[in-house]
Amino acid sequence: MNFFRGVMGGQAAGPQPSGAETIQKLCDRVASSTLLEDRRDAVRALKSLSKKYRMEVGTQAMDHLINILQTDRSDSEILGYALDTLYNIICNDEEEEQDESEDAVTPISVSGKHKNVSMPDENAQKQADDLGVQFTDTFIQDPEHVTLLLTLLEEFDFHVRWPGVKLLTALLKNQGVQVQGIILVSPMGVSRLMDLLADSREVIRNDGLLLLQQLTKSNAAIQKIVAFENAFERLLDIITEEGSSDGGIVVEDCLLLLLNLLKNNSSNQNFFKEGSYIQRMKPWFEVGDDNSGWSAQKVTNLHLMLQLVRVMVSPVNSPGATASCQKSMYQCGLLQQLCTILMATGVPADILTETINTVSEVIRGSQVNQDYFASVNAPSNPPRPAIVVLLMSMVNERQPFVLRCAVLYCFQCFLYKNQKGQGEIVATLLPSTIDANSISAGQLLCGGLFSADSLSNWCAAVALAHALQDNLTQKEQLLRVQLATSLGKPPVSLLQQCTNILSQTKSEKGSKVQTRVGLLMLLCTWISNCPIAVTHFLHNQENVPFLTAQISENLGEDERLVQGLCALLLGICIYYNDNSLENYTKEKLKQLIEKRIGKENFVEKLGFITKHELYSRAAQKPQPVFPSPEQMLFDHEFTKLVKELEGMITKAVHKSSEEEKKEEEVKKTLEQHDNIVTQYKELIREQDAQIQELKEQVSSMASQTEQMQTTITQQVSQIQQHKDQYNILKLKLGKDNQSQGDGSQMNGLQTEELTQLREEMEELRKQHTLLQSQLGDKDALINTLRSEMSQTAEGSAAGSDNTELLKELEALRSQVQSQSAEINQMKTERQELLRRAEAGSSDAAPSSDGSLDAAKMAELESRLAALTTDTERLKGEAKSSSESRAELEQQLASVNSTVAILQTEKAKLQTEVQESKKEQDDLLMLLADQDQKIHSLKQKLKELGETVDDEDDLDARDQTDDDEEEEDDDED
Repeated sequence: MNFFRGVMGGQAAGPQPSGAETIQKLCDRVASSTLLEDRRDAVRALKSLSKKYRMEVGTQAMDHLINILQTDRSDSEILGYALDTLYNIICNDEEEEQDESEDAVTPISVSGKHKNVSMPDENAQKQADDLGVQFTDTFIQDPEHVTLLLTLLEEFDFHVRWPGVKLLTALLKNQGVQVQGIILVSPMGVSRLMDLLADSREVIRNDGLLLLQQLTKSNAAIQKIVAFENAFERLLDIITEEGSSDGGIVVEDCLLLLLNLLKNNSSNQNFFKEGSYIQRMKPWFEVGDDNSGWSAQKVTNLHLMLQLVRVMVSPVNSPGATASCQKSMYQCGLLQQLCTILMATGVPADILTETINTVSEVIRGSQVNQDYFASVNAPSNPPRPAIVVLLMSMVNERQPFVLRCAVLYCFQCFLYKNQKGQGEIVATLLPSTIDANSISAGQLLCGGLFSADSLSNWCAAVALAHALQDNLTQKEQLLRVQLATSLGKPPVSLLQQCTNILSQTKSEKGSKVQTRVGLLMLLCTWISNCPIAVTHFLHNQENVPFLTAQISENLGEDERLVQGLCALLLGICIYYNDNSLENYTKEKLKQLIEKRIGKENFVEKLGFITKHELYSRAAQKPQPVFPSPEQMLFDHEFTKLVKELEGMITKAVHKSSEEEKKEEEVKKTLEQHDNIVTQYKELIREQDAQIQELKEQVSSMASQTEQMQTTITQQVSQIQQHKDQYNILKLKLGKDNQSQGDGSQMNGLQTEELTQLREEMEELRKQHTLLQSQLGDKDALINTLRSEMSQTAEGSAAGSDNTELLKELEALRSQVQSQSAEINQMKTERQELLRRAEAGSSDAAPSSDGSLDAAKMAELESRLAALTTDTERLKGEAKSSSESRAELEQQLASVNSTVAILQTEKAKLQTEVQESKKEQDDLLMLLADQDQKIHSLKQKLKELGETVDDEDDLDARDQTDDDEEEEDDDED
């Protein structure tokens, strides 16, 4: 006990042991004690000494502490002490090691202390001094130690889980890459850590957020696993629960973790977008009218939220993914919400700046978003476009530098791949569209271009250059802009005024390099790939001498960039020269360079641009980010133009006149070849069209031919049938009639046949009349049946009547069919008789006398005419009979449908009756059970001595009362 009293701070007699000796004794006690209480006390003592004697405890006790974690898993208290001790010796955060008074003043970072000690030394010396890194290396030498720690995190006990989370976080801070690799290969390692976000204890959940921040740093594989473990849903829920932008430090930790998961990770970005999580970001940016008094935490939270939006639409992402996110942000109203913050009052400056940058990247390259932004108006009187309000801030030298840079970036993004917007900006400068009563974007740009502030000059020049980027039409339109310099002097063009200011800044304000660089970038962008602008520039006799003088001078370091830009501008005048001015053709300009400057010197000065240190910084990303206004010299899009033109200008300057002539001849030849090829292409197109038309004609003619072939085949078959019929009639009538008697016999035979045909026709007429009467009777029966079916509600009687009716209708249908067969037979016999009569008349005509044959023929023709009339009448009657039959069939179908409906209703009624019976049975069962329960309860009450009236007694009493009332009524 004296030993523990000395360790814990009590007084003891004799010399006190040193810290190392005490720690050694405690380690021996941990290793050798058999009682759990002794080991627990020893580990508790090591924990108390681990802050003061960090080196000694780490070197002597780490193995014993790890052994405790492996062997004493059943005791949560000793596990907690061991984990706390390991955390104290590994963690470099000294906040907990300071006294409370020191903590109240300023927390000191041990990691910072080690950095200060080891800053000048090599990595080996740094590792020797940084105890946390050394002990972390010792701990993770065996990966099983990290796996053991992950297993302990599954313990729900607070005293085990919380120090375990802190220890693993410290390990990741010191040796993140190695610990990430161990966790990645550990089974369910990341999933165990994700469970910390679902812990109901906020301390563990919040430290779990810090742990996941360290875990997901710069490791795409772990980021994907965490994202697919439903991290986005959980984090957004926590942010909403904590109050979104009004929340505390927990919201900040969640946003930092989201940034780790999404930044430079296209897979997670796509998962975030496809999961409709962009729509859940919109409520974050709903700010009220009163924006005064923002807390520092709210500013930090909103700043991180804006960064999260920018990560999704960053220009470094793939164009397809960026466009998809931009579309989603517009459709869900997020862009509109950001524009509301942009135009709101009372928003802190850094939030306003970041909002401008965010809106810039949301609209960059998206035509729909750019059109919406162009329609946004500031809440002023009168309302002004948001673009105009932002440009007013850009050209105002009293505004913060970062805000002016953000506005310039916003204007650049608005014009990026937006020819419509470029045309609108340039149109505000044209004479026909200038409105003297309002301030336009063009007026602000011109004002900034010619102001006394060099930063305003540069920003306005770059903004105007973006209005001309890759747009030949606007470059030509801008040549029409005229400026009034002073009263009484004629107006000058904008191009001429730029060159005038360029020469004035050289002579009067030589130190304003920024203004000259901005003007030169504007001129280079303007005249590149625009021969008309080159001609306008060369038309001023002072421009070329000024450029050659600038390039040929030997100036200091600050002026080298201006010389390089002048060389670039002169090279553009050579490359895009159409030789329309005799004094400044390509050849004469190259001769001038060779005489005044020298080709090698010219190329060297041209190379000054790309060798400048600020050139590479501007070429990295589109956003203009500069530490100070003096370093704001290059534009990102201009660096692309320089990279494109530098090689072409160098080749153009070194080419001789003969080479140029050859190139021109080659170009002319190629143009001629192109013209010939174009003509041939047009000819081929015409021939293709003709061939297609001919093919269509051939196909139509082939189809017509097939139709004609079919028609011919049918006609041939009909002719053959007629021939066969003729031969048959010829055989029946006989080949040769020898005498007139035979002819009269033939005529007598025909007369008898005609008489028989008339008799059959008469009989057929009678049958038809009988059939009509039967049909009338059936119609009456059907009508009667319908009325009965509509009045009756029973389905059985209707079913029997319908059955009888169906039988009668079937019989009637068979009679109609037999009658139709007889009619067809009669038609066939009539046609055959007509053929015989024609054949007989043709055969008998040559052998008879003239008068007798004529009389017989007349009589025969009259009989045939009468027969034909009767036949036609019979046809009409047969047709009316068929129509009556069709009507009868229709009526039969309607009757069948009515019967089916009635049968369906009957089935429904039967089903409802069955269900009602079933419900009644259930109710009877319930009533029987209820009566049984009441009876049992009455029996119990009677057994207990209570007076209970039975239902029979009550009924008898009620009957008696009723009898008495009746007697009283009788007396009255």
